[in-house]
Amino acid sequence: MAKEYINRVMEIIVQRNPREYEFHQAVKEVLDSLEPALDRHPCYEKYKILERLTEPERVIVFRVPWVDDNGEYRVNRGFRVEFNCAIGPYKGGLRFHPSVNLGIMKFLGFEQILKNALTTLYMGGAKGGADFDPKGKSEREMMIFCQSFMTELYRHIGPATDVPAGDIGVGRRELGYMFGQYKRITNQFNGALTGKSLNWGGSQLRPEATGYGCVYFAREMLKTRGEEFKGKTCVISGAGNVSQFTAEKLIQLGAKVVSLSDSNGVIHDPAGIDAEKLAWVMDLKNKRRGRIREYTEKYPNAAYREKANPWDIPCDCAFPCATQNEIEEIDAKNLIKNGCYLVAEGANMPSTPAAIRVFQKAKILYGPGKAANAGGVAVSGLEMAQNAQFIHWSREYVDSKLQDLMKEIHDNSWRRAEEYGSVGDYVVGANISGFLKVADAMIEQGLV
Repeated sequence: MAKEYINRVMEIIVQRNPREYEFHQAVKEVLDSLEPALDRHPCYEKYKILERLTEPERVIVFRVPWVDDNGEYRVNRGFRVEFNCAIGPYKGGLRFHPSVNLGIMKFLGFEQILKNALTTLYMGGAKGGADFDPKGKSEREMMIFCQSFMTELYRHIGPATDVPAGDIGVGRRELGYMFGQYKRITNQFNGALTGKSLNWGGSQLRPEATGYGCVYFAREMLKTRGEEFKGKTCVISGAGNVSQFTAEKLIQLGAKVVSLSDSNGVIHDPAGIDAEKLAWVMDLKNKRRGRIREYTEKYPNAAYREKANPWDIPCDCAFPCATQNEIEEIDAKNLIKNGCYLVAEGANMPSTPAAIRVFQKAKILYGPGKAANAGGVAVSGLEMAQNAQFIHWSREYVDSKLQDLMKEIHDNSWRRAEEYGSVGDYVVGANISGFLKVADAMIEQGLV
């Protein structure tokens, strides 16, 4: 009966949301894994929970006009998908990237519902952004665009309504410009955004949280086999915020990181990227806005491959931290063939369905993004708590809370998988754990 219910809902979703392929993929992955829970609890079909859960509560699409440094008028499209607020105010990042469209925003917002539920904090799911490319833009252009974006977004957000954060293309600089405009328009200083600077309401460890949290989750996975990171060879994709801090924490725990990448190619350093080399990469990417190929000019013993990825490099552990669908079936097979037995997703949905099936069939330790990369939104939730009380926690305290939260996410996912007959399957465990919390809240709050 549950399978029939899932298939009916998927047909509706594909028909109602044509050509939104990432959204279809994200929903199907979740719904398929929920089958044992739906079989056990037929009330979810009675209350049409899947139909309600997969339809956003609100979708906001708006024009973002701005003027570039040459005096030319420019127009971009802005989005905010407020997907579900059953367990708390909408919460999810803002992404500035040319690939942004409604389907991608809906996929990310849907994933955010269950991810936020897994943190055990009271946050709903949302996502937003614009099809704007920050690359090559001046400081003035970034400020003007962010202010124009917030001039519309401000009317839809607030600390008890919707609390956006950063994502790809949106860091502390961009959040600063947006918060300044929000404050200017509303005449309020409150926790309407997270990821802010420490000088005006931000939390310690927020930039590091997604990467650190991914490693903390992977550490718990290794513990199930009585292992630790010391001496493990690790490959990482990407070279942005999540990749950098995933590498930093792995290095601190004694692992050997041998790769980073960007959209142009991958570097492979067999000697390992140590703390000194990583600091150079951070300067290259964060301040000089350079490309990862420059690493081999500084460290000539490393190799650079253009238009390649790290998934054919021998390793023990892999951390996809770049973007969605970066690991395809052939990549997953290469990872397994070359000795990889742990994959923890720092990015959102970086593995295709075919790749996930390869990981599950091989019975490796596979941590899906909604569980493994929940550290970022977890610390955003901690920032919301600090803002609500007008207090500031120490770095050590936030780090201890992050470690506790990632352990709790891991343990809850492990227990749910065991409870529903899929021992060690973190996809089933994470999805069911998050779903039950949200679905029960939806039933208890009535048909809204």
